[in-house]
Amino acid sequence: MPTNAEKAMEIWKTLEGKPEGVGEWLKVEQGRINQFADATGDHQFIHVDPEKAAQFSPYKVTIAHGYLTLSLIPFLNGGVPIAEPRVYEGFAAGVNYGLDKVRFPSPVKVNSRVRAHRELMSAELVNPSTIQIKQKVTIEIEGETKPACVAETVSRLIYA
Repeated sequence: MPTNAEKAMEIWKTLEGKPEGVGEWLKVEQGRINQFADATGDHQFIHVDPEKAAQFSPYKVTIAHGYLTLSLIPFLNGGVPIAEPRVYEGFAAGVNYGLDKVRFPSPVKVNSRVRAHRELMSAELVNPSTIQIKQKVTIEIEGETKPACVAETVSRLIYA
C-alpha cells in the first residue's frame, strides 16, 4: 500500500514546471527594515537613515536589505493559493532544506509593496515519508519591471 508521501508524489509530479500562483501584497515599511537591521547588525545608512539615504543613495530613499526580502519568502508564500490541496493529505511538517540560487535584481524601496509568484520546479521522493520540492519564488515589486528577488528554494515535506 502506498504511503501518503508516495500518493502525494504522483500529484506533485503533475504540477512540475507550472506556476503555482501569486500571493498577497505586503508593504515593506521602515519599522520592519529597522527591526531586520537590529536582528542582523546591518545598520548601513542606505537601510536605516532616511535623511542620509535621500542625500547619498541613488534611490533617494532607504531600501530593504536583500536578505530581508529573502527572509519574507515564507510569509509571502503563505498567501499563494495551493494549486492542488490533495498534495497535503497526510502532511505532518515541512522544513527548509536550502537554496540553490538567489538573485536580487532590484532593491525594495521603503513603503513599496511586494508579493510572491511561485512555480514548482521539481519534486522528488527522498524516502517513503519525505518529498523534496524545489520552487522558483519571484518577489515582485508593485510598479517595477524587475523583481526584488528570484530564489530557488528547496524544502522537505514530511508525511505521516
